[in-house]
Amino acid sequence: MVEKRKIKVLVCKPGLNGHDRGAKVLARALRDAGMEVIYTGIHQTPDDIVNTVIQEDPDAVMLSMLSGAHNVLCPIIMEKLKENGINDVLIAVGGIIPDEDKPFLEKHGLKGFHGPGTELKTIVEFVKNNLKR
Repeated sequence: MVEKRKIKVLVCKPGLNGHDRGAKVLARALRDAGMEVIYTGIHQTPDDIVNTVIQEDPDAVMLSMLSGAHNVLCPIIMEKLKENGINDVLIAVGGIIPDEDKPFLEKHGLKGFHGPGTELKTIVEFVKNNLKR
């Protein structure tokens, strides 16, 4: 019997924001849902994130942003992923993302905006239903 591989998710905190409780809660919820989760910690640069994606080959990357730098950092991350030929990974962003910024981020390939108060089961289902594999 062939065992199905677990969904692998990278949870990242790009930028200078050090508040990571939400990212840690999300990482635990994804793990409890049967996924393999790698939490990279706080203060990750776009290069750090892309290098971890290259090394770990996740199915999804969940970016947690509270600093307001999402319109700067997310496009850089997406461009660096593209430069490295990575286009088969679900990239989502959560945290404080104003509604008016979402179309800009979607144009750069980000999906799934989950702000404070989003039920964890909603995010788990989002990951399961939107993978590119």
